[in-house]
Amino acid sequence: MSEANSPIQPARDRALDLIKWLAMFSMVLDHLRYVGWSADWLYVPGRLAFAWFCLAIAVNVGRNVSRPAHPGIRCKYLGWLAVFSVIAEFPYRLYMAGEVTTLNVLPTLVLGLLVAQGASSRAWSTRILAVVALGLGVAFAPLLMFGIYGVLLPTAFLLVLRRSLWLAVLPGMVCLLSNEWPKIIDGMLWGDPISVGALIACLTGPWMGMALLRWRPGFSVWPMRRWAYLIYPLHFLLLFGVRQILA
Repeated sequence: MSEANSPIQPARDRALDLIKWLAMFSMVLDHLRYVGWSADWLYVPGRLAFAWFCLAIAVNVGRNVSRPAHPGIRCKYLGWLAVFSVIAEFPYRLYMAGEVTTLNVLPTLVLGLLVAQGASSRAWSTRILAVVALGLGVAFAPLLMFGIYGVLLPTAFLLVLRRSLWLAVLPGMVCLLSNEWPKIIDGMLWGDPISVGALIACLTGPWMGMALLRWRPGFSVWPMRRWAYLIYPLHFLLLFGVRQILA
C-alpha cells in the first residue's frame, strides 16, 4: 500500500494497483461472512486477499533493492504499517468479537516486510532486524493471523517474483500452510466444496497474482496511496454498523 519515496517518483504500475484493489475486495468479501448472512462460500475468494497483499509487499521490496541509492529498511513503509496495526486492532476486535483468536493481519505484514527486506539486503542491520522479526514470528505464531508461514509469504514471493510462473508453486504452498490447512485438507477429503475451493484458491492465488502483475491493463486504475491504510480499520466499523442494522 505504499510507494518508494524518491525525489523522482516512478510511473504508477497499474497492474500492481489493480492487485491491491482486488486484494481489498477479496478481504471485504471474506469479512462479509460475519455480517449475519449465511455466506460461508465467501471463505474461498477471501483466501486470495492475504496472498495478494504479500505479493504487493514483495514487489515494493524488490523495487527498493533495485535502487542502490535507497537500500535497506523502508522506514516510512514500515512505520505506516506499524501505526495502523495499532489503530486497526480495536475495530477488528469489535467486529470479529466472537471469532478473535489472533491480532489483526497488519502485525503479520510488518514482520513479513522485515523478513523480506532482510532476505534481499546485504546490510547487516537489515539482516539482524529480519532475524529478530523471524524470531518474533516463531515465538508469537499463535497470536499472529496466518502464523509464521504468513510472515514468510512475502519472502516466498520475492524469491520467485521475476522468474517463471511455474515457480509460483512455492508461495502457493506457503499460502496454503499459512491458512487452516489441516481443516481445509480434512474437509476436501470429505468432499466439502468450500474446502476444495479454498485449497484451489490458496495454491493458485499466488500464480494468478504474479500473472496479473505481468499484465499491462489497458484501462486506468485509481492509484492506491497511503490513504488506503484507512480502509482496513474503517471497513470493520462499516460492517459492524451493517450487522447492527440487520440484527
